[in-house]
Amino acid sequence: MTAIPDFTHRFIDLAQPRLGAEVIKATDDFFAPKERLISPESPVFIPDKFDDHGKWMDGWESRRKRVAGHDHCIIRLCAGTIHGVDIDTSHFTGNYPPQASIDVCRSHSDPDVNTQWHELLSKTDLQGDSHHYLPVQDQGIWTHARLNIYPDGGVARLRVYGVAHCDWSVRSSDEQVDLAAMVRGGRALGCNDMHFGHMSNLIAPGLGLNMGDGWETRRRREPGNDWVILKLGHPGQIHRVEVDTAFFKGNYPSKCSLHGLHAPGESDEQIKADSSDWVEILPPVELGPDCLRLFEKEIVDVGIVSHVRFDIYPDGGVSRLRLFGHWDPK
Repeated sequence: MTAIPDFTHRFIDLAQPRLGAEVIKATDDFFAPKERLISPESPVFIPDKFDDHGKWMDGWESRRKRVAGHDHCIIRLCAGTIHGVDIDTSHFTGNYPPQASIDVCRSHSDPDVNTQWHELLSKTDLQGDSHHYLPVQDQGIWTHARLNIYPDGGVARLRVYGVAHCDWSVRSSDEQVDLAAMVRGGRALGCNDMHFGHMSNLIAPGLGLNMGDGWETRRRREPGNDWVILKLGHPGQIHRVEVDTAFFKGNYPSKCSLHGLHAPGESDEQIKADSSDWVEILPPVELGPDCLRLFEKEIVDVGIVSHVRFDIYPDGGVSRLRLFGHWDPK
């Protein structure tokens, strides 16, 4: 089994539709439509399912190329910096492309023939029915990605892991915003458990879709409590906390609390290892089933923070966490 690298947890998928990502063009998608390339669900295989073009496949698949060249697919991303990708050929065995590469660009409009592309990932060998987790060392801010496959074939999913870009210079520091929002560069760095639901769902846009669209831990059978550490999109001062336990009825946490830390220059590893300098922003407060709780008068003024630790007692699931405040212009 392929080991799942840390970048898939520490960073968000910039190619997910709920962030506005969209597959906008493919040279060919005869066997399976291009839109499936970024479907949020894991790919499935249905042995006896066929359509008018042949075997139904859960991904993007071009026809067998009989002319020179190769196929490609262009995705409009949630703009951001990229730290890793997963080219997933799950269930594609005799029809996967032998190689792939990825180019990126930054553009206010969708790419055209005059667009200047930058190579993000050079031509890489692929295997069938496999995840290809590939780290990226690049500091650019990109709006589009082009997946090139050589020469043709099928890819189940493309995940593009990174940090969403927010231009804070166009925002007033007097404006109160959700400092932890995924679309503003917020991200989950780590947690002690996410057995039933990924920690990044806490800061995803919009309302949760169901119980699977939140952060949920397994049932705790030992002393202690569960927690997650978030990096804010920008350091700031938190004035209001919203905790939504939508869909969590028999498995919501009894209580929650929030601590903050101002250490914008420290690495993710240093933040996760630090246990002494956290200060209490929100003392333990009661939660309820399938409901939104707002906490404002309970907030302790601790000044500017860059990271928060969200504790739940003792375990359970939370759909969304919103941390409203003013960002620090310094």
